[in-house]
Amino acid sequence: MTSSSPASPPAFPEPSAPPRPLGPKADKDTVRRHNLSLVLRAVHDEGEITRAQVAARVGLTRAAVSSLVEQLLEGGFLAESGKTFSGQAGRPGTVLKVARTGVAGLGIEINIDYVTVCVVDLGGTDRVRLTEHLDNRDVPPADVLHRAARIAVRATESAAEQQLRLVGVQLALPGLVSGGTVRQAPNLGWNRVAVEGLLAQALAALLPGRRALPVGADNEANLAALAELWCGGPGAPRSFLYLSGEVGVGGALVVEGQLLRGAHGFAGEIGHVVARADGPPCRCGAHGCLEQYAGQLALLRNAGIDENAGVSGVALLERRAAAGAPDALAALHTAGEHLGIVLSGVVNMLDPEAVVLGGIYRGLAPWLAPVVEDELAARVVSDLWAVGSGRLRASSLAGDAARGAASLVVREVLADPVAYAEAR
Repeated sequence: MTSSSPASPPAFPEPSAPPRPLGPKADKDTVRRHNLSLVLRAVHDEGEITRAQVAARVGLTRAAVSSLVEQLLEGGFLAESGKTFSGQAGRPGTVLKVARTGVAGLGIEINIDYVTVCVVDLGGTDRVRLTEHLDNRDVPPADVLHRAARIAVRATESAAEQQLRLVGVQLALPGLVSGGTVRQAPNLGWNRVAVEGLLAQALAALLPGRRALPVGADNEANLAALAELWCGGPGAPRSFLYLSGEVGVGGALVVEGQLLRGAHGFAGEIGHVVARADGPPCRCGAHGCLEQYAGQLALLRNAGIDENAGVSGVALLERRAAAGAPDALAALHTAGEHLGIVLSGVVNMLDPEAVVLGGIYRGLAPWLAPVVEDELAARVVSDLWAVGSGRLRASSLAGDAARGAASLVVREVLADPVAYAEAR
């Protein structure tokens, strides 16, 4: 019986096609723009910092940082603020801060029963906030967007008085948003509405002769989650599920500081997860969706409060719950149970670090959270969600969609300040 050994590999590899180039080589201008962003973000993140500390943080020489800082000072992005003493030999360093005047972002949240407009400066401070309580259900989209534009114009004027220069507008909406269009917003009654273009037209009509600002749009829960991430303070988690309680119930998942959007940008529609297949009809066309049990209308209705009472109804619900009113407590218990059942499935599937209750759920958390926590403890497979684990929490005061929308504009400035520099 004979055997043969496997063929040996050739002494030299066969010729193959040359690798494709990965892209154009970065030129000096591209490198400098990148480094300007590094320096500006370092100052932004630290609040106050010297040139030497910036150099240590970003890994550039002190000479390079000084040159970049001078350009950012000239462009109005940074300001100098006194001296700091390190306790070591040598001259004191000049403290750098982001400028309180100059570039700013404008955020607009259109929800079912209100419109909020917010202006955020480069440091992330909320400088203007206007809210009007309006019933936007089944109103023609162009009319709603024109209402929002009128409020935005008032905010623009207030920002100008504070020497702020708006460089972009971001719109937050309760629905599926993609490519500048609301694909579906059941509670507003909107389908395939080109919101970016309509808002841009409304602003242009109200501000004739002004330079048009770029307009973007996104889901309101996504932007509220980003506000929680960016503005929620040092204790804010970097991987969490954000739950936005309004007339509808929205959700957003942040993973290691990045928003998880899904294949088509529609991830997070937790309000339309079915809580009970035999439940009441939802405006989306399904039955038994979560928001039919835990949305604002259901909460108020089940508590014996006019479901269309809006923010005053939610405030009344809080007062009745605090006073121990049985109907209010029962409504909150029912909502908490259904929230906990749906959330436990999401937690089992996605394993977030925390669940953050935002929107109206923030103020109602003292009564909702214990019920939700019991359901999570009973249903989540891991033992990480035991009662008292601290993984279920109320959102910070900063976690709202209008702030997140304005902050998204500011983040774009931080990423490329040269693109937003004003000639001086």
